[in-house]
Amino acid sequence: MIEIGGNDRLWVLSGRRGSYALHLTDHDELLHLHWGPRIAVADAEALAAEPGPPERGFESPLDGREEFPVEGGPRFVRPALSVRAAGVRGTEWRFQHGVVSDSGFGDELRLRFHDPVHHLGITLHYRMRDGGDVLERWTTLAHTGAAGDDPLELLRADSAAWSLPARDRWRLSHLYGRWGAESRLARTGLTPGEKVIGSRRGHTGHQHLPWIALDGGEATEESGEVHSCALAWSGSWRIAVQQLSDGAVQAVGGVGHDDAGQLLLAPGESFTTPVFAGLWTDGGFGAASRAWHAWQLAQVIPGGPGVDRPVLYNSWEATEFEVSEEQQRSLAHLAAGLGVELFVVDDGWFGARTSDRAGLGDWTPNPDRFPQGLGPLADEVHGLGMRFGIWVEPEMVNPDSDLYRAHPEWVQHHPGRARTEFRNQLVLNLARPDVRDHLWERLDTLLSGAPIDYVKWDFNRSFSDAGWPGDAYPQRMWIEHVRGLYELLGRLRAAHPGVAFESCSGGGGRIDLGILGLTDQVWTSDNTDPLDRLAIQHGFSQLHPARVMAAWVTDSPNAMGNARVSSLPFRFVSAMAGVLGIGGDLTRWSEAERAEARDWVALYKRVRPVVQHGELYRLRPPDGDGLSAVQYVRGEETVVLAWLHAQHYGEPRPPLRLRGLDPGARYEDLATGEVHRGAVLGHRGLRTGLCGDLDAAVFHLRKTDRVG
Repeated sequence: MIEIGGNDRLWVLSGRRGSYALHLTDHDELLHLHWGPRIAVADAEALAAEPGPPERGFESPLDGREEFPVEGGPRFVRPALSVRAAGVRGTEWRFQHGVVSDSGFGDELRLRFHDPVHHLGITLHYRMRDGGDVLERWTTLAHTGAAGDDPLELLRADSAAWSLPARDRWRLSHLYGRWGAESRLARTGLTPGEKVIGSRRGHTGHQHLPWIALDGGEATEESGEVHSCALAWSGSWRIAVQQLSDGAVQAVGGVGHDDAGQLLLAPGESFTTPVFAGLWTDGGFGAASRAWHAWQLAQVIPGGPGVDRPVLYNSWEATEFEVSEEQQRSLAHLAAGLGVELFVVDDGWFGARTSDRAGLGDWTPNPDRFPQGLGPLADEVHGLGMRFGIWVEPEMVNPDSDLYRAHPEWVQHHPGRARTEFRNQLVLNLARPDVRDHLWERLDTLLSGAPIDYVKWDFNRSFSDAGWPGDAYPQRMWIEHVRGLYELLGRLRAAHPGVAFESCSGGGGRIDLGILGLTDQVWTSDNTDPLDRLAIQHGFSQLHPARVMAAWVTDSPNAMGNARVSSLPFRFVSAMAGVLGIGGDLTRWSEAERAEARDWVALYKRVRPVVQHGELYRLRPPDGDGLSAVQYVRGEETVVLAWLHAQHYGEPRPPLRLRGLDPGARYEDLATGEVHRGAVLGHRGLRTGLCGDLDAAVFHLRKTDRVG
């Protein structure tokens, strides 16, 4: 709902529990008023009538209060917009109009400003969809001049700025990590100055996810005010959180990592930034996560709510590059025997791809390995009752490939400089239309030539030689590559609506709201160690739902380097917290292990609707070596996954206090028939019976009746 007041210069956007308010002064200064619990227009008008901060010679009364701070004028805060034309930098805008309309996704507020010197049109967009509290914000920048006018250079074009209310202190939460250890949660007190997270790698990156949360230091998992925001962009990005000298806090974020220049707009051209969404809740970090999850399931992820992701088997760890049709057939029969629903052939099926040194870019089946193409294998997989999938890495190329020999100019490079290789590969420049057209033709032919149901889309190196020889403004490649990726994925999805896509980037190197709008799930991390995964999945769940979090059961000892030995139950329960997959070498599993795995897969299918679509409660975080657990609630059913990392002599195992249940109802354990009272589960807790090291269990409860 959007309400207007203050002589049509004040706007209040309200969701289910929260409101966001802003107003325009008589001097066309767009100021932030409120981001918190629901308020009325009269409340916002009272806020607008309050006097501003006093004038001080070395400070700006606008800093930390503007909705969209620009470079220039009486401002010293980090700007969200920096432009240059004919050697003149900065922006002076004039308000033109505000419009509220139905965008097809809910009411949208558009505030239009204009800079007559730069011929720059600025439109600020606000949208809060019905039934939720996530506020989507983005900006459109347009060159409104006539033909022959100077181009307009966007040095920095953030999506939005978020202003926080005055508090005694602020605490910042964000996700950090590296390859194999992504999505680690950090919480630190905010101090005066700036905290900047982001990526300068050309993709989202393993080092940070584009999400932050801010609270006053008192919020817990289930109580307290939390303000959070997340950026929908899959390339280089930056979020800067600023605490000013007067205590004001503001966060700005958008595409690109610096202000060196992003795009050049000619007259008539425009640029629309990605969404930078925000959410306020007073229910703690857990309520914030549940709200983000619900919004993504309903509004972002393809397919909408209620669509289950299948149990998959991926052959990589069993075969690596030693791929053959007969060997894949054998693995497919073993996988089908476990109840797997999707069989995926990973790297090594195409071109001269017998190692990571050759073949990347040649997307035709290797004739020695698949003499009749992928069709016969896909048909056999379908005959076994499974869907069929493949691995691709379209944005990359090996120098030893037919594609590179034909088009060496298609890769990112600088003239006269070495072409740096990582993993023996270079990056194709998807900003080029001819590169996109070639990839479309190859991938469309591939998906049309065999009954393929699923594509694992990988991205195994960062930008390093990000040059575009011959282009008039080569730095635009950083943005245009990502827009080219979105265009290509969107075109393939439209042409092949039955094909599901997974985003992968050496594990969790490209996970964000932008890529999730075009893919069905993401590969969370190359690290499949079940204990390491608990911390990765804990951080991931702060923003993203289990429905998109791919997790595998692999062999023991784990191949990631720690060589940890773990039981099959612990591996399965760890992976059941998301979209279950199996990636071990099934030919080495005993018949007893395969029989046990079959039972775990069957159990997962029973709890899958609750895990993938239910509300998540993080009961105990995976800190230290004790007990951790998560709970999912959907309708009458609840599922608890519990893990005991290690147990010391005499150490009690605390019961798990469940959340989201009806205290006046009974709940039956569907495995044992034991009946629990909701009030007891919420106050005393559920006893797990776990003991020893690396033990795990699943509890599936169903509400039966009200307590008499």
